[in-house]
Amino acid sequence: MPWASDGGPTLSSMALHIGSHVDQEDPIAEAQARGATLSQFFLGDPQSYKGPVVRYAAGAAALRADAEAAGIDLYVHAPYPINVASLNNRIRIPGRKLLQQHLTAAAEIGAKGVIVHGGHLGVDEDAATGFDNWRKCIDGLDLAVPLLIENTAGGDNAMARRLEAIARLWDAISTASGIEDVGFCLDTCHAFAGGLDLGTVVDDIRAITGRIDLIHANDSRDEAGSGADRHTNFGSGTLDGAAVAALVRAAGAPVVCETPGGLDGQAADIAWLRSQVG
Repeated sequence: MPWASDGGPTLSSMALHIGSHVDQEDPIAEAQARGATLSQFFLGDPQSYKGPVVRYAAGAAALRADAEAAGIDLYVHAPYPINVASLNNRIRIPGRKLLQQHLTAAAEIGAKGVIVHGGHLGVDEDAATGFDNWRKCIDGLDLAVPLLIENTAGGDNAMARRLEAIARLWDAISTASGIEDVGFCLDTCHAFAGGLDLGTVVDDIRAITGRIDLIHANDSRDEAGSGADRHTNFGSGTLDGAAVAALVRAAGAPVVCETPGGLDGQAADIAWLRSQVG
């Protein structure tokens, strides 16, 4: 059953800019079917190093124009294998190349940003080098659209799981050329599973990065601090509904539901979150 309202909303339901992660063939229609104002999607295989592919039938330029006409904002999620912090050249260098390809393709379709995971190192590898690899990566990118670094749920040597790691990451990249176009994507499931406090995480992240550009609003199948990245629909997991709604209000950023259930499940999650936020 849906969670009860926590009361006292500060945003109206019309002000909540929200959508979900969808298939890329027609992200405009996917958003409209869900009563949404944005769509996030992959440009190609999320588990591959192959370059991005725009599958909108009329092509990239038409997708940009059609989305703008429909009032639907587009966000691109980078493939999962990208790990620009890695000390392994065979992982880091192809990852940088692939990330640049997605940034370029995202600009062609008029996307508002590209979301990429913070990455990780091996247990015995030097974290300082990993953070500096992030700086070098950003220095070498052409940021045609904003790059949004997302917090992750697991890994003791993750670049963006715990607050102290995020602080070290932001300190490292703060001197990079183009840092003004690097933002933060806060995932509620990842934060909860990663051991962060949902009640304070918005303020905690803003104190480090100065910004939160996007929220991934997902319930978690697993308990706090589990390190497990397993999303579920609102009300069927372990997150407190009032805490999620309060986090979304406090962040005041666009929201993507990366939840299962296709059209029906995501439409229900979008409607539920709108009802709680305002």
